[in-house]
Amino acid sequence: MNLTRLFFFGAILAITIGITIWASRRTSTTSEFFAAGRSVTGRQNGLAIAGDLMSAATFLGFTGLIYLAGFDGWVLATAAIFSFLLILMLFAERMRNAGQYTMADVLSFRLSRRPVRAAAASTTLVVVVFYLIAQLVGAGVLIRALTGLDFTVAVILTGAAMLAYVVFGGMLATTWVQIVKAAMLLAVGAAMCVFILWQFHFNVFELFDTAASRHPLGDNYLGPGGSNPNPLNTLSAGLAYAIGTAALPHILIRFFTVPDAQAARRSVGWAVGLIGVFFVMTSIIGYGARALLPTGSEEATAGGNLTAPLLAQHLGGGEGTFGGDVFIALVSAVAFATILAVVAGLLLSASGAISHDLWFNVLKPDASAAEREGTTVARVAALAVGVVAVVLTIALGDSLNVALLVGLALSIAASANFPALVLCLAWRRFNTVGALVGIFGGLIASVTLIILGPQVWPGGPEAAPFPLTFPVLVSIPVGFACCVLGTLLSPRRVEDEQTYYELLVRSQTGIGAEAPTAH
Repeated sequence: MNLTRLFFFGAILAITIGITIWASRRTSTTSEFFAAGRSVTGRQNGLAIAGDLMSAATFLGFTGLIYLAGFDGWVLATAAIFSFLLILMLFAERMRNAGQYTMADVLSFRLSRRPVRAAAASTTLVVVVFYLIAQLVGAGVLIRALTGLDFTVAVILTGAAMLAYVVFGGMLATTWVQIVKAAMLLAVGAAMCVFILWQFHFNVFELFDTAASRHPLGDNYLGPGGSNPNPLNTLSAGLAYAIGTAALPHILIRFFTVPDAQAARRSVGWAVGLIGVFFVMTSIIGYGARALLPTGSEEATAGGNLTAPLLAQHLGGGEGTFGGDVFIALVSAVAFATILAVVAGLLLSASGAISHDLWFNVLKPDASAAEREGTTVARVAALAVGVVAVVLTIALGDSLNVALLVGLALSIAASANFPALVLCLAWRRFNTVGALVGIFGGLIASVTLIILGPQVWPGGPEAAPFPLTFPVLVSIPVGFACCVLGTLLSPRRVEDEQTYYELLVRSQTGIGAEAPTAH
């Protein structure tokens, strides 16, 4: 067991628990639990949104993919940034004005409340559970590799911290954990970039040339196709990150935390700027690892996921040195903090889907009871989902394909959530039947095509009936087609079209939107 790394992990955990204790004293009402009392500023929310995307999957995954495959990793990072342009144009202001706590609030504003909330909550839970298990597996593998703790112990530790953030601190704690984590990650990334560029006299072209010369692909390492020779795979992966990220439940609920639509727009601007800087850093770190790590280090990086920590160790002086131990411990602890923050946001969105959407609006639609019992039910729901996720992660083990789970979550969000949300906000004729058919059609299409795809099909990639890892090139059009066909083939309801204008006015002006509360 590495005590230096364990110390840094413990320090990060202590800081985040301190934030949770502070937030718990300011969280009592349902609005405070789910939306931090709508008191988060645009700048703070931008940092928190950036923190949501700056997860272990992006920090460790993208740097590892650039190290292994080059340009393709950069393409996925660019696609993730593009998703926030979609959010700015389509969702940020309208979500803040039209909803309360969850994505289903927007859909149910103009459509039949119970069936639409049940459908939206179902897809939210599916996306969140897959994404949550992926993050917990990543946490277990990372902590085990870097501290020597057992995988099961690492997952339980991460799950316990995650539950503490949400059950006691709610959205306020989750937001500030994200803010602190984002600041730490940007600072550590900046330090690594300075160390890397120092080696090449701050000449990025020299860095790229050296990286290409040390890769088996040579100059092709700097072009597309390094991860897969099929260009449609790269395109589908980029589309999944661009559209899937824009429809992830734990990203969308952040726009309910700000006081008004102007703050929602400002938060996207901050998020895009910070995420842009972050992905420039991941590119430098990924190419720097290829240029500086010893040849043949691919196996030691565990499929690329430990590229950033191992590069930090190398930059600090190498294995066994004080500087190397401290630098890898710091980078690893910050990577652990990214996992803690992201899983807390995921758990909060799942809690909202169960308590706000299913319990209080489908099973027990009583507004007075919702406010009286809201935080209690939300905390119980968070506890239940968190325990289930931890148990499933331990049962499935560390051999689970994390990329598969993330791909499934992004594909479902892009194929089921995105079409229904866009058409609900933009198409007057859209109705309840169209929403239900579209949500479940996109869900079934994405899950089926992933099962038929190269990552799951038992005969191997060559025998897979569907050639693409991410099915979104097919499943997104299927989702939109199901929404349109379900609407056109069902009876026309005047009520759905009348509420469209109510939603339009509210989403554009904010009239009727919930006001912020003071802490």
